[in-house]
Amino acid sequence: MKKTKLTTLAIAGMLSLSVALTACGGGGGETPGGGETTGGGSGGGGGDQTLTVWAWDPAFNIYSMQEAEKIYQKDHPDFKLDIQETPWNDIQTRLTTIAQAQTWDELPDIFLMQNNAYQKNIINYPDIAQPLTDTGIPWDEFPEGVKAYSTIDGDNYGVPFDAGTAVTAMRIDVLEEAGYTIKDLTDITWTRFIEIGKDVLAKTGKPLLSGEAGSPDLIMMMLQSAGASMFAEDGSVNMVDNPALSNAIDIYIELVKSGVLTQINSWDEYIGTLTNSTVAGTINGIWIIASIQTAEDQAGKWMLTNLPKLDVDGATHYSANGGSSWAVSKNGDLDLAVDFLKSTFAGSTELYDTILPKAGAVANWIPAGDSAVYAEPQPFFNNQTIFKDVVAFGAQVPANQTGAYYYEAQEAIGPATTQILGGMSKEQALAEAQSTVEFEMQ
Repeated sequence: MKKTKLTTLAIAGMLSLSVALTACGGGGGETPGGGETTGGGSGGGGGDQTLTVWAWDPAFNIYSMQEAEKIYQKDHPDFKLDIQETPWNDIQTRLTTIAQAQTWDELPDIFLMQNNAYQKNIINYPDIAQPLTDTGIPWDEFPEGVKAYSTIDGDNYGVPFDAGTAVTAMRIDVLEEAGYTIKDLTDITWTRFIEIGKDVLAKTGKPLLSGEAGSPDLIMMMLQSAGASMFAEDGSVNMVDNPALSNAIDIYIELVKSGVLTQINSWDEYIGTLTNSTVAGTINGIWIIASIQTAEDQAGKWMLTNLPKLDVDGATHYSANGGSSWAVSKNGDLDLAVDFLKSTFAGSTELYDTILPKAGAVANWIPAGDSAVYAEPQPFFNNQTIFKDVVAFGAQVPANQTGAYYYEAQEAIGPATTQILGGMSKEQALAEAQSTVEFEMQ
């Protein structure tokens, strides 16, 4: 699932969005907050069999939803999806605007939400989505840790979709040119990764990594790989005197200053560095392979491995970036939406077998992992059994403390890192970031 940043709301943006979203009401004309579904059958019954959906990333989330539509249409030929491509930033802004104005008719039936955003959105705006606990969705077929993101006060609000397990994806032809193989980047430390990166840069002219300037994503992956967080167990902000965060920032600064990581200005530019061979690789959620594979001329030239680890207690080679779940909005046709989700993302091995090779959508729905498709060699990735490997990686990702203010803390780390690169001391930058988050939590 593509990881994006939560932007600051602007009043003008709220007004324009409110006007623009007038036509985006839920499918079926049902009363907001419809009743409990009994599961199975024909879903929403008679009438309009169209559901509106908000999701981002055409190569991953939207493609997966389109394939789910095809599968559901086999038994429900009148069923249709109106999928509206909406970047995550915009979904978050729209949800906030609609909830504050209580203009529920502007919501779609189904929307995708990043897992780390569930706690804050449902706690702050409990009417934005309908609880799904007693709808017949097989909750025991999803991992407890993943369900926990979208469980609030004992109620399930999201049907888990992609795992977001992090991988190191590398161009093996570039590595070979510099005298390395993917094994040389497996089970290593970040110190060794930087050493190799400097050598590859000197011999090939290509950085190992790229990333959006000011993005905290890589630092967040480093933190989770050690089971660390920006929050203490009691929920208080823990940025100052945080060994794992300090180590991660030091590594990021060294990656940038050494040229092993090149900073660019936008997500599109980041994808471009991968598809036009500007860089040798990336570290990101497994969902990134959907974009990598759009460069058909690079087939057979990529392989995956685990992550470098921090030099701190609890460090591992495994992390995650992203992960998302499907919510049914207050305005959604609950019966039809639940039957659709239960028949596809929470019930169809065929769906996951279809979307896995092309989109890299590693399922959170446990039965999907039993499919032989997960063990098949992938030609684009030099016949590596990448999905079998990623499932093994995912089982070793440490849990960490997130909480309702995860995005505020994450957003504070981005500017802090930029300030450090500009010459501010790490101690001062982290103290200011912590103060910012503590103020927002008040």
